[in-house]
Amino acid sequence: MPDKMRKLGSTDINVTACCLGTMTWGEQNTEEEGHAQMDYAVERGINFFDTAEMYAVPPKPETQGRTEEIIGTWFKKTGKRKDIILASKISGRSQMTWTRDGEVELTRQTKEQVDEAVEKSLKRLQTDYIDLYQLHWPDRPAATFGTQLAPRQYEVEYEAFEAILSHLDAHVKAGRIRHIGLSNENAYGVMRFIAESEKNSLPRIQSIQNAYNLVNRTFEGGLEECCVREKVSLLAYSPLAQGYLSGKYRNGALPKGSRKQLFERLQRYEKPGAEAAINSYLDLAAKYGIDPAQFALRFCDTRHFMGSTIIGATTMDQLKTCIDAFQLEWTEDMENDVNTLHLKQPSPCP
Repeated sequence: MPDKMRKLGSTDINVTACCLGTMTWGEQNTEEEGHAQMDYAVERGINFFDTAEMYAVPPKPETQGRTEEIIGTWFKKTGKRKDIILASKISGRSQMTWTRDGEVELTRQTKEQVDEAVEKSLKRLQTDYIDLYQLHWPDRPAATFGTQLAPRQYEVEYEAFEAILSHLDAHVKAGRIRHIGLSNENAYGVMRFIAESEKNSLPRIQSIQNAYNLVNRTFEGGLEECCVREKVSLLAYSPLAQGYLSGKYRNGALPKGSRKQLFERLQRYEKPGAEAAINSYLDLAAKYGIDPAQFALRFCDTRHFMGSTIIGATTMDQLKTCIDAFQLEWTEDMENDVNTLHLKQPSPCP
């Protein structure tokens, strides 16, 4: 792993350009395998882990919180909590009510639910603080995960931006959270949160974790300028388009044990035009003699606005391949070829 550290937003925290994603631990990966991945990542110089109260994926009551528990047992076993910048997330508006005790109509970002979520995550993680606590998706109805927002949804009541920041501020002041971030958010949400933080002296948004990859460059619209000017770091998830940009699903292939084979929930990358676009990038990587997964990851890493690129793996071979990608040279010819393809088929998988 090259010595590449980047500031997280406007904080004094430095994170590695490669962030270890964890969402398969407790479902596709065992606790032992999760521990082995963390050991190897640290050995390679990675200091940044990302998780969520919702994980493992796919979300279900039986595995909810298990990923955080696996990280917690690793912290206890290794004593390396202080060596890691730890990010976790609170779920937004959803019907996954199993994340909360008692009966709630919806999972929300109200004061009571924020308090409960923070307390539970700290317990599972076996730590007394979280470095970066992210809103996994908005409390308000919004166009997330490649969906469209129906006009009538604008009328739905939601927790005010100032209120959510106030709920989080209590935990920042108590030392349970160091900094806050967003995920699956749009330009409107970013700027509203920043406006309320400035107006009311509340914690400032430091990061946004959104999907970003060769077939989804929608961040480069309004969000890019918002985040660059306001010093909000992009933490890119799905840099391999849920595995499609590795080439493992090409020509209808369905590897045993893959997410598509196990869960069939990759529709975001199966939209009209997606297959042709994905294949064009796989062919481009082949032209340069580069593993397609590494080509896709290095593309993300070389963006001027990139805070950290989140990788995920179910095998140690996959993990090594992903980490090695950050050492590859990215040339002007590669950049030009990628942008030519993008102009022909802009973001078919938003």
